Amino acid sequence: MKEESSIMKLPIIDLSAPDRLSTAATLRQACIEVGFFYIVNHGVDKDLLKRLFEESNKFFSLPLEDKMKLNRKELRGYTALYSEKLDPSLNTQGDPKESFYIGPLHGEVSDLNQWPSEELLPNWRQVMETYQSQVLRAGKNLLSLLALALKLDEKYFENVGALDQPMPFLRLIHYPGGLSGQTDEVLGASAHSDYGMITLLATDGVPGLQVCRDKDHEPRIWEDVLDIEGALIVNIGDMTERLTNCLFRSTLHRVVPKGQERYSVAFFLDPANEFSVKCLETACSESNPPRFPPVRYIDYLRERFRLTFASDQEAS
Repeated sequence: MKEESSIMKLPIIDLSAPDRLSTAATLRQACIEVGFFYIVNHGVDKDLLKRLFEESNKFFSLPLEDKMKLNRKELRGYTALYSEKLDPSLNTQGDPKESFYIGPLHGEVSDLNQWPSEELLPNWRQVMETYQSQVLRAGKNLLSLLALALKLDEKYFENVGALDQPMPFLRLIHYPGGLSGQTDEVLGASAHSDYGMITLLATDGVPGLQVCRDKDHEPRIWEDVLDIEGALIVNIGDMTERLTNCLFRSTLHRVVPKGQERYSVAFFLDPANEFSVKCLETACSESNPPRFPPVRYIDYLRERFRLTFASDQEAS
């Protein structure tokens, strides 16, 4: 049975706007109401975005044998079709998409990354590293606005050590063409909320992303999120929902195949491994006590990924 969907109108956050308090107020409202928004003037070069999708296309066009040489280890590398299931409650074999994960680029953890052969893809690594560097700056800028939106000092996350050794992950995603439908059995990415703090998403313009404002409503009502040229789509993750005592929403979303091949690149900005995820002082009170116990970020992430992947490999 086909589901009806409408187009979601999301606020646009200008990261270069001079009145940051006003921008933070708009951001706060977006995070409370839906947990999704666009950002513009984010500092990611337009030509770099074009090259990013060109290089992603080149990798996913390789023979499966070449891609499997970089099969996922320590949450880095290639994941084949159907190897991930973002909604573990479904009875399907997995989501019909393939991905490639690139972890942090700093320190010893950078050595865990896997890279395609320079003979096959000579420009691939340089493009990916440059993009991650630029989008990381955008994410840190956004986190300072997020702190203001939570009535905290603009440098709060920096001051508490969340950004000392952040653990950002870049995820290239390819949805093959030829699939179409709007049932739980035919989804490019099944319904889920993201695990971390914030996700910055670049798409190739092909539709498919949908958001459900109220996960408890039955039946769920899904709204389409359209691409805006030059903008990145941002959503709040479960970790920020925990930090804000559910004030900011980590909203369910999914990708529905439209019969077209689709590429996207998600950047997950997460804190240092040892960061304690606990309720912010401005988000709780005697009448509204913390709803979640403190948890170390890396322990929290390992458990979330354990449920996502069929294999029992752990995060590092």
